[in-house]
Amino acid sequence: MHLVVCIKQVPDSAQIRVHPVTNTIMRQGVPTIINPYDLFAIEAALRLRDKHGGKVTVLTMGPPMAEDSLRRALTYGVDRAVLLTDRAFAGSDTLATSYALSQAILKIGQTYEPVDIVFTGKQTIDGDTAQVGPGIAKRLDLQQLTYVSGVNEVNLEGKTITVERRAEGGVQILKSNLPCLITMLEGTNEIRRGSIDVALAAARAEIVTWNAAAAGVAEMGKCGLKGSPTVVKRVFAPSPRADKAKIIDIGGLTPDAIATKTLDEIFNRLPTIEKELTAMAQG
Repeated sequence: MHLVVCIKQVPDSAQIRVHPVTNTIMRQGVPTIINPYDLFAIEAALRLRDKHGGKVTVLTMGPPMAEDSLRRALTYGVDRAVLLTDRAFAGSDTLATSYALSQAILKIGQTYEPVDIVFTGKQTIDGDTAQVGPGIAKRLDLQQLTYVSGVNEVNLEGKTITVERRAEGGVQILKSNLPCLITMLEGTNEIRRGSIDVALAAARAEIVTWNAAAAGVAEMGKCGLKGSPTVVKRVFAPSPRADKAKIIDIGGLTPDAIATKTLDEIFNRLPTIEKELTAMAQG
């Protein structure tokens, strides 16, 4: 099997600050990490490789400093790391990012081995859109399995995979053909610790670095700002709420009485809601 894991280097959200004047994220001095959701994707790929054999390639798009995250990924035991970096990619939104990554995945399949499964985290902690994984699947015409909580079975002879997908109200069991793309949920596995030998090898490992031309990106108009129809107008920290939560004493009350008391409190604080609901009920 050949498994490709797309990761992203992101600022540590616990230390992000917003500039009080420009309302933009202040990245200076903020440490970067591998997007936490992507770690579960890495572990899922490594477990499949350990069981079925093959290779795991980790791919990221970003500035040269993103090499740090790739080396961190290598310490977990992945076999190969590819950095897609080019000034032409600057300012990419999710549409442009998914295009560039899809082209790089095609190049990886041509250069090394055909790709059986592409893994991503369900979303990133900086953009929070959950759009890049599905975007890659669409561009590569791959079956997409989103919000996956576990991989149950892979049939290499039949070229099929069975996964558990978390859905509202329960868990779905899905079977799909390979190749496919999987977005992994958080908390779905326990992320391994690499050995010292693996960590030392990661420090010496070659990072394959491709610019747009080397990755076979054909349409540069689909990259960077030119290929990004969405624009972030403003980033701001939400104002603290002035109203404080009210604790309702429900000691000894029945469930119906608790519901009635809660609704009465809501209607007292937000009288317009009761009027709106009454109007809707009257048609």
